[in-house]
Amino acid sequence: MTAVFKRELKSYFDGMTGYFFAAFLIFLAGMYTMIYCFKNLYPYYEYVIYELCFFYLIAIPILTMKSIAEDKKQKTDQLLYSLPLSMAQIVMGKFLAMAVMLLLPVGVMAVIPIILKQYGTVNFATSYGSLFAFYLLGCALIAVGLFLSSLTENQIVAAVMCFFAVLICYLSVGLSNYVPTDAASSFVAFLAVMLLFAVLVYFITKSKITAFSVGIIGEVAITILFFVKKSLFESAFQKVLLQCSLFQRLMNFINGMFDLTTIVYYLSIIFLFLFFTVQVMEKRRWN
Repeated sequence: MTAVFKRELKSYFDGMTGYFFAAFLIFLAGMYTMIYCFKNLYPYYEYVIYELCFFYLIAIPILTMKSIAEDKKQKTDQLLYSLPLSMAQIVMGKFLAMAVMLLLPVGVMAVIPIILKQYGTVNFATSYGSLFAFYLLGCALIAVGLFLSSLTENQIVAAVMCFFAVLICYLSVGLSNYVPTDAASSFVAFLAVMLLFAVLVYFITKSKITAFSVGIIGEVAITILFFVKKSLFESAFQKVLLQCSLFQRLMNFINGMFDLTTIVYYLSIIFLFLFFTVQVMEKRRWN
């Protein structure tokens, strides 16, 4: 795993990707700090961190798009399969390399509250709690991007899929305000989501029978539940959108609350999508 980790981390600094990624985040952090904290005399660094969340819309797709897709395109993934490592160790090595890549600029950002302290009062607990949650959010999105990169050999396709996935997470709270709350609309929305899930199962397993079976069973289960207890579907899809918002959960830390539920949520997302990635890689290995 260490060899994979070193190889992946080194690859980001062989070109401009790693330098651009770190420099861009540090530049944005400095710019927003100047605007919010120095120019407007606003000592709340945690709000600077929240404004930086949009950075992930651009950075995560760029950081993750080549992680597995490039190996598959150049057939170098065959070398990974020949290593005396489990697929979980290989995936973890790639993930940790990107997590460290994100940690480098976040570590520089951790110096800013100390600088602000020289000019006024700073709540270090809230500032560093928010920065920690910001980092975990980034790691969760990296896990999602890594999984999407494992589904294709094209880096551009991987980047586009990752961008839309992060965008949906970013806008989910706003989108929930425009979602109809009646039971029938939620029913149709859940049927569409189940269809997309069946497509995802196909990408993971490459089995039409498995994907079709999962889709049919899911659609039938949702339909039966709708007719048996229709009241469950009232505002149900809207609530699901709210729960799927990775970004909105960061607000608990911004507001000064160290929310363990949010930490567990981010760690669960990381584990789930790394597990999915391992399954995709294992499937390709045996094929």
